[in-house]
Amino acid sequence: MNPFEMVVLIVAIVMFAGIFKARYSHGRRGLDDQDPAERVENQRLREEVSELKERIKVLERITVEKENSLSREIEDLRNR
Repeated sequence: MNPFEMVVLIVAIVMFAGIFKARYSHGRRGLDDQDPAERVENQRLREEVSELKERIKVLERITVEKENSLSREIEDLRNR
């Protein structure tokens, strides 16, 4: 192997190692590494998203039903 081939091989190995390292180590924080404030905020946001999904389901159900059942559904929601 001549010196030029060796230099090219070393550069290629370093490049592939850098790509591999960047791909598999970037953003690899586990749940244990999270700040407690981040965990609380993430949990709060998850709960808020699930509440909003429930509201969307109710609104979709209301808009799809016929007009006479629409008024009944609105009254049911008011009574909750």
